[in-house]
Amino acid sequence: MKKAIVIGSGAGGAMVAKELQGHFQVTILEAGGEFQPFAFSVDKLAGLRKTGLFLDERMISMLFPAMRVQKATSDMVMVHGRCTGGATTLATGSALRYDKGLLKLGIHLDEEFEELAQEIPLSTDHEKYWSSQTKALFDACVQLGFQPTPTGKLVDFDRCVHCGRCVLGCRTGAKWDSRRLLAESIEKGAVLKTNCKVTKLGIDRSDNTVHTVYAKEGGRQTTYSADLVVLAAGGLGTPIILEHSGITCEATLFVDPVLCVAAPYPGAGQAGRHAVPEVPLDGNHHIPMPFVMQRDGYMLSPYMDYLSFFFNKSWRLPSKDILSIMIKLSDSSFGASRSRKIEKELTLTDQERLKAGVSDCKEILGKMGVAENDIFLGTLNAGHPGGMLPLTSEESKSFHNRRLPENLYIADATILPESMGNPPIWTILALAKRIAKVCVTAMTG
Repeated sequence: MKKAIVIGSGAGGAMVAKELQGHFQVTILEAGGEFQPFAFSVDKLAGLRKTGLFLDERMISMLFPAMRVQKATSDMVMVHGRCTGGATTLATGSALRYDKGLLKLGIHLDEEFEELAQEIPLSTDHEKYWSSQTKALFDACVQLGFQPTPTGKLVDFDRCVHCGRCVLGCRTGAKWDSRRLLAESIEKGAVLKTNCKVTKLGIDRSDNTVHTVYAKEGGRQTTYSADLVVLAAGGLGTPIILEHSGITCEATLFVDPVLCVAAPYPGAGQAGRHAVPEVPLDGNHHIPMPFVMQRDGYMLSPYMDYLSFFFNKSWRLPSKDILSIMIKLSDSSFGASRSRKIEKELTLTDQERLKAGVSDCKEILGKMGVAENDIFLGTLNAGHPGGMLPLTSEESKSFHNRRLPENLYIADATILPESMGNPPIWTILALAKRIAKVCVTAMTG
């Protein structure tokens, strides 16, 4: 049987590995370790904020090793997962189909989305678990004409304890993440290597193929070889590996910037329906992103921003008394992920859209009875990077950029043609399914 190496275990990598195993003998290389949910009490840690201990967002990895934070040249905070399951373990469990950019290229993934719906439980029946504040916020948005829509969730709400900590890792297993795909792959014979950071690819120019994958594993250099290599190290990681391998990407990085607009609101984070002893039931208990509102160039959704809560001085209230609305921007494809820094600035168009989003949030909070002088902003952050080797209409069938060696494919947000400004996991899963099919056809006939 031919061998395949999949680099990365997030949505794209885990799906490709699951689909390829059986056609290939698959080895998955993950830079991080086994994922562990955030284990601390939010309220107790919040008590330490006055000490000045939390000086910089990058310190979050000391408390939560799976979450890595970097700063872009604009001082925007970039968040990504480095662990089994990648960023899916840190996501809100939201599943939205948002493939407009792909459709423009003639890429239709209807078949793959239908397959996903059969394989991964997707729930939109969670309104019955909304708190009275969430219901009031939804009603306010309806009255203002924002057309809110309940969010599809990759969550088993019968198992959910409504702790509000989805982005800190689900301790009950109610929220789906790509570790379930990894388990399926391993059960079928795939091999997972953790703490194995790929540094570059060795390319044989005589036949234009990847012949060696170089990695650091346990402090030592290791090498792997395979007939097929699929790179899915994320929108920040994949371009750096390509750069180190002598393959140039485009300076077309998008990141889906997030800015939360918040206000004091006593009792905003009502307690969950029930609890289990091993899950600290403290902090803000809202279902994160229970509904979404699509605007021109951005999306709005209720969301508790824990980075701002710990590191932004404006967020010194108890988390249960903060009402927060997220602006997720569909930003311009302008920037780059380099080995030494992330080059990313917001364009004038991005800034104008962000201002419009802030104005919308203030209007919504005002409808909830909040005085404008009480409203405060969060830390500008981003967690959905991609776009540095975007697909073109010419690649709508092959899914293979001509710069890449013949046996190298990419299966993450790096190949998305534009920012979604929406949760990308569901779309990346469908795209990875298609790429796996293309790989099987191209490499096995």
